[in-house]
Amino acid sequence: MNQATQYQPIMVLGTGSHVGKSVLVMGLCRHFRRLGIDVAPFKAQNMALNSGITPEGHEIGRAQVSQAEAAGLEPQVDMNPILLKPTSQVGSQVVLMGKAIGNYQGKDYYKLKPKLVKTVMGAFRRLQGRHQLIVLEGAGSCVELNLKKNDLVNLPMAKKAGARVILAADIDAGGVFAQVIGSLKLMTPAERKLVAGIVINKFRGDPALFKEGMAIIEKKCAKPVLGLLPLFTDIRLPQEDGVALERGELTGSAGVVRIGVVHLSHISNYTDFDALDAEEAVEMSWIDDPGQIAGLDLLILPGTKNTLAALAWLKQRDLFQAVKAYYSLGGRILGLCGGYQLLGRSIADPQGVEGPPGREDGLGLLDIETVMAGEKTTTRVSARCLPELPFACQGELSGYEIHMGQSRPLGEDRPAFRLLSRLELTSELDEGQVSAEGRAVGTYLHGILDNDQLRAALLSWVRGGGDFSGLADYAAYQDQQYDLLADHLERHLNLEGLLAPLEG
Repeated sequence: MNQATQYQPIMVLGTGSHVGKSVLVMGLCRHFRRLGIDVAPFKAQNMALNSGITPEGHEIGRAQVSQAEAAGLEPQVDMNPILLKPTSQVGSQVVLMGKAIGNYQGKDYYKLKPKLVKTVMGAFRRLQGRHQLIVLEGAGSCVELNLKKNDLVNLPMAKKAGARVILAADIDAGGVFAQVIGSLKLMTPAERKLVAGIVINKFRGDPALFKEGMAIIEKKCAKPVLGLLPLFTDIRLPQEDGVALERGELTGSAGVVRIGVVHLSHISNYTDFDALDAEEAVEMSWIDDPGQIAGLDLLILPGTKNTLAALAWLKQRDLFQAVKAYYSLGGRILGLCGGYQLLGRSIADPQGVEGPPGREDGLGLLDIETVMAGEKTTTRVSARCLPELPFACQGELSGYEIHMGQSRPLGEDRPAFRLLSRLELTSELDEGQVSAEGRAVGTYLHGILDNDQLRAALLSWVRGGGDFSGLADYAAYQDQQYDLLADHLERHLNLEGLLAPLEG
């Protein structure tokens, strides 16, 4: 390939939510990278509670971080200029160009959207100027007629970008003919011209049985079907949001170490546990009922976008007392970010940063208090373990922080980690907290379990000893999954002809 060639953008749109757009973009990024093309992902507006941090400390959607990894790039804020993080059924925190600008109800955000077009297009043009090919991702259904006027992310974005569109449909959800034919019928003639082909995703069974179906779609749509993608279960990829968890699609394999993760309301960054789930020794389950806690080797409280709401959820499900009882009987608990805050004595949100103002007592397993205030912390960090950490390991660790609250010890300070580097950090800083009994640990550090030595030490701790270094290189394992995904696309899709030189 000519490395100087600029290519017409490619955009993956969907007939609905959860049809596989993020995964298709991920696979296309790895496919084109393997062809020697400098490719980058782009999503104008993402709504997700899973996010990641760029080297500059900007927060973007976790899907775009994974897509960048598949493309062999560091994530950049221009890849996802707008991120919406739901805080309630009707409102979200708006993250613009990597920084939180406030909480907006839907009607107020819609008023703001027309002003954001310039920001979105500026990010896209900068990204396009740095790379040969941009693979864009849409959001939800691409033909929501009531939202089209102020749409930043679907067909209007495809038109502005001059992109060739792939329309993805989910056959596993049923109604695939209505999905595809209906979506195309609702497009204007000019929009239909942008569609270069159709992908039928998540097929189960013998592909020969849908050969006639593909021919029907091609005839009625006058568009080529690029292929029938079988549903896969052998490729482990980071999930975009909580939909897969809610549908019961995330299930751990049997293992000798039983770990439960509490399925908090507004759960965020649950990709923190992907590395644990990939360990053959681990049997991971999602907890939403007190009866599921018995027999666990480790209970994890994950991050949440609204800590006080998550606390109320724990009490409504009778999990508040169940978690305390589990600990009193000798159980081990790890709290990450919002889960760390829940382990403390109190959580206060006097300014209504995450939701309605309020203050509540926490689980009281760590001697800390948390106040939601100040600017949002978004930064990558390097750290090392401190002796108080019951699963301490040697060497430098990497992770990242995304949180609004600040936590401080009320009694004896028993920090878990020492931060060595962080944005605006002028000297080393203690982080996290360990209970006096050494069985509850809390930290603001996301991604900390991706570190191989720490993960092995954690598993050894919760099982009372043993060698748990089975997954010795999680970074290499992740990278292998992107190659397996690209293999899957190349095996089942006709990708020839998608590339076209950018005119003008």
